[in-house]
Amino acid sequence: MATLEDKLLGEKLEYYCSSSEGEDNGDEGDESKGASGKSRSSGLTIDTNPDATPAGGFRQQSSTNTGPKGVVKDWQRFKQLEAERRDETERQRLALAKKLTITTTTSAEDEERKRQEELDAELDELMSEDFLQQYQKQRMAEMLRQTGHHQQFGQVQQLTSHEEFLACVEQENKHTTIIIHIYERQLAACATLNKCLDSLASDYPSIKFAKICSSVAGMSRDFRTKGLPALLVYKAQAVIGNFVRLTDDLSDDFFASDVESFLIEHGIIVDRALYN
Repeated sequence: MATLEDKLLGEKLEYYCSSSEGEDNGDEGDESKGASGKSRSSGLTIDTNPDATPAGGFRQQSSTNTGPKGVVKDWQRFKQLEAERRDETERQRLALAKKLTITTTTSAEDEERKRQEELDAELDELMSEDFLQQYQKQRMAEMLRQTGHHQQFGQVQQLTSHEEFLACVEQENKHTTIIIHIYERQLAACATLNKCLDSLASDYPSIKFAKICSSVAGMSRDFRTKGLPALLVYKAQAVIGNFVRLTDDLSDDFFASDVESFLIEHGIIVDRALYN
């Protein structure tokens, strides 16, 4: 016999799914299938014929379940995207920090940069040619003073005996350079060299210039004929230069500048332009 609920639902009864807890499970639980193709279990009425479509066009759709494997894959993909976003955010943060570091300086860094620019400017000035020449002269003068070159002579000494010759060499400061001209009165080249040495003695007052006649020095006739004019150079009682017949290097007609260049070239004297 149809119930009131059946009458209200009418033709759609077979599509009705009831989950009412108030229904009597005892009577309905024993029925397996009805003539209309329904299946009853645990108080639920389920349509077992999914192809059947009611006259009203209504049909209940079933849901799709992803399953445990799909959930795990979705979770792994989510964590991967999250890690990628973190990495990208970190890269952007580092790039911004680097940019700010390059373009932004502190007051201390600005002060250091200004100080470095000032030092560079001073270094450029110090490396100029004029400054280097002046510094070289000062250092040379200082070195000459430290080695005893502060002593002033300024003229050529005339040695009249062998004893004066020995005293001129042996009693002088070990740092003093001694240049002795051995000459002969009759030779024109010797007279020219004496004039040149007079000029150099005033230009190089720290060098001791002297001259002695070859006969007084005890030179042989052969030496007086072939070896003059001659220069003997001493320092610390040792011969550091022995130049005979200078006309071979200076020719018969020479000047004080020629003799100066000759002595500088052979390392006997230091160019006065370096310390005057």
